[in-house]
Amino acid sequence: MTADAFTTCLWFDTEAEEAAHHYVSIFKNSSIGRVARYPEGAPRPAGTVMTVEFTANGQRFLALNGGPEFTFNEAVSFIIHCENQEEVDYYWTKLTENGGEPGPCGWLKDKYGVSWQVTPDRLEEMVSDPDPVKAQRAMAAMMSMGKLDIAALERAYAGE
Repeated sequence: MTADAFTTCLWFDTEAEEAAHHYVSIFKNSSIGRVARYPEGAPRPAGTVMTVEFTANGQRFLALNGGPEFTFNEAVSFIIHCENQEEVDYYWTKLTENGGEPGPCGWLKDKYGVSWQVTPDRLEEMVSDPDPVKAQRAMAAMMSMGKLDIAALERAYAGE
């Protein structure tokens, strides 16, 4: 492992292994790595899962069963860059099913409380357009949506 590599640690109560398998099932280029278990004398029952290393969409993660002391909130979110509406729909559906919560402007929380932004690549181009009128129309359209609709964003951007 190189010094410039990053691994995101996700703190769960007891769902680390379940969550790791869930994310691996959703994203391409994903796999489960090492699973470590709590030893005797640890703060959690011996033999229960302590950590699960996994890769989701090529990104490294460590899922930790640390207990209920900490929970996820919107201060940290993962952005999923989508090429088209099919990808937006896929990730939105997969991450909101079975207890996930849709949110505004392309944001959602999955069933574990992790926040995600399901964002079409084209949106960044529209909202950063040097023409402030076009950019504002795209921004206003985005602000009115839950799951982002690329065709509707394009229409607003064009002034239609």
